[in-house]
Amino acid sequence: MAQRIMILATDGFEQSELEGPYSAIKTAGLEPVVVSPHDGQIKGWQHDHWGDPVDVNLTLDEAEAEDFDALVLPGGQMNPDKMRTEKKAVQLVKDFCESGKPVAAICHGPWLLAEAGMIKGKTVTSWPSIRTDLKNAGANVVDQEVATDGNLITSRNPDDIPAFNKALLKALQEQDQMADA
Repeated sequence: MAQRIMILATDGFEQSELEGPYSAIKTAGLEPVVVSPHDGQIKGWQHDHWGDPVDVNLTLDEAEAEDFDALVLPGGQMNPDKMRTEKKAVQLVKDFCESGKPVAAICHGPWLLAEAGMIKGKTVTSWPSIRTDLKNAGANVVDQEVATDGNLITSRNPDDIPAFNKALLKALQEQDQMADA
């Protein structure tokens, strides 16, 4: 059975930061699953205007970390800011982090890692405007394409998507190999 990867998002996600990882996951033969607070569709944000809708596969109420192999947290300013007010979303992030499964957050996505209390002592990167928030949550913040610390993978912006996807797929491959051993 193909690994299932939860993509946790709501209206206002940065279009490329959901679609890029989604496509890479699908191309690798894995199953991307979009999870959101509401069913139907969520609308993306494309730089400075609304983007395209994306179908929601499961609602937050239907999703459990134990049913997935990894978590992707797309950015966009609105998306993670809304998601960090959703108790179930914050709990899912915490559950994934504590399970040791790969958790990949890009741009503003690490806000959810901070909200869940999962970055203290961890090395992470993000969009510049939230770096102080991450430092205040106890993280060691760096400015690089990808920062990997244990099961956490973080990147700064849409330009980093190729490196972000590569790090995520590598972590999933290593996880799969360990499961087969």
